[in-house]
Order: sequence, then C-alpha cells, then structure tokens
Amino acid sequence: MKRWFAISLGLVFIAITAFSSAQQAAGQADAGWITLFDGSNLDNWSQIGDANWRIVDGAVQADKGNGFLVSKNSYTDFQIRAEFWVDSDANSGVFIRCSDPAKVTAENGYEVNIFDKRPDPSYGTGAIVNVAKPAVVLKAGGQWNTYEITAKGPKFTVILNGTKTIDGAEDSKHASGRIALQYAAGVVKFRKVQVKPI
Repeated sequence: MKRWFAISLGLVFIAITAFSSAQQAAGQADAGWITLFDGSNLDNWSQIGDANWRIVDGAVQADKGNGFLVSKNSYTDFQIRAEFWVDSDANSGVFIRCSDPAKVTAENGYEVNIFDKRPDPSYGTGAIVNVAKPAVVLKAGGQWNTYEITAKGPKFTVILNGTKTIDGAEDSKHASGRIALQYAAGVVKFRKVQVKPI
C-alpha cells in the first residue's frame, strides 16, 4: 500500500512539474507581446468609416461598408502577429505606421495587403502596396491565416502562414504610426492581433 501511495505521489509531482514547465514556456513565448485584440472587445481600437465591425464567435468581422479599426497607440519598431479569415472576394489589409489615424491610406502608412483578386496582382496578398511585391504569391481566401509582420527602421519582413513573402524590403517614408485593420469588400474576420515593440 505504501509503495502504491509513493508511486501515485511521484506521478502527481511529475504531472505538476510538467504543467508548470509548459505554462512557463508558454509565458516565455508570449513575453513582450501586447494583445490588441483577443476576440472579446475592441477597447484598443477606434473605428473610422462605416464598415459594420462586430464581434462574432471570438472574432471581429465585417461584411458591409468601408473602413478601419485603428489602434489607439502608435508604434515605431515592432512585430505584429495577426490571425485573419477572408473569403475569396475580400479586400482587406493590415496597415502599419499610419501617420493620420483619422484617414488611413497606403500613402500615409504601409499596407500589408490581403486581396487575392486584386486587379493588379503584383501587389496582392502578401505584398506591401507600392513598396514591395511578394516573392511568393499566396492566396488567403477560405481559411484562417497568420500574418507575421516586422518593421524595424526602414526594413520590413512579411510572413504569411510560415512563408516569407517580403524579406528585408526597405522604405523610409513612415517611421512611426498606428496599426489599422481594413475592411473594403467580401467577408473579413480577425480573431487575434498582437504587437511586440522591438
């Protein structure tokens, strides 16, 4: 009986240690990341335009109108992780370093595009509009996707679902600004957006 008690106690200790290690590793993986959207509220965002943004099933989505969710804070050098779902007709994007939070455009910020059916496909999904064409042309429609975007000084890297579409593109027009999530057409959903200053 004592032997079984000792074995049980040992197994409980191992389980607690493993759980603690996993929690610690998860905490380290998220170290420095600031969650701007986690599926529950839009407290970190201001809305411009008339897009019908609303939270549904842990994602913010729009399917009518035209507009942006604009971060309340500005960022200079940073990484973004954004999880999004779009249909094949969607026109969206993650805008960074937007200098005018009341009027977001590809001229006063950088547009990391989500636009599978863009008439000029050279700046479609995975591109930074008017700055860098994607090294690999990928489609985002009909599935959950993850953008990982890095802006450090004049250099930009874009990774879509683990594939690098932009590697070290350079442009120095915009040094700092807001982040904006775009709705222009189709169905667009974002379920997690995080930023990490670097």
